Amino acid sequence: MMPTTSEPYAYFPDLLAEVAVPADGILSRTIAGDDRGKVVLFGFGAGQELSEHTAAMPATLQFLSGEATVGLGDDTVEARAGTFIHMPAGLRHSVRAKAPTVMVLTLFKGTAASTA
Repeated sequence: MMPTTSEPYAYFPDLLAEVAVPADGILSRTIAGDDRGKVVLFGFGAGQELSEHTAAMPATLQFLSGEATVGLGDDTVEARAGTFIHMPAGLRHSVRAKAPTVMVLTLFKGTAASTA
C-alpha cells in the first residue's frame, strides 16, 4: 500500500494474506528493507527445510502459523504460531516445517559488532 504521507513505510494489515504457502517448496518475499535491516516473509510447505547456516548479523524469527522444528546452535526447539526467537550474529540455525508454516525473518544490519 502506498503511504499517504511524505514518509516511506510498509503497511501490511494481514501478513498471512501476503503469502501463498507452496504445497512443496519454500517461498520467500522481502517485504521491507533499508540500510538498517531487511524483513523477509517465508512460506514453507510441510516437510520443507532451510538447512543449517549462519547469518553475519543478528536476526529474529517470528512464526505466524504452522509448526516447525528450529535448530539453534546445539539446541532444538519447537515453534508454532506466536513463537519468537532472537539470534545473535553467527549462530548456527535451521528451520524444518512440520506443517505448512509462515515465518517472518528480520535481519538487523550494522549491529553485528555492537559493544553495548
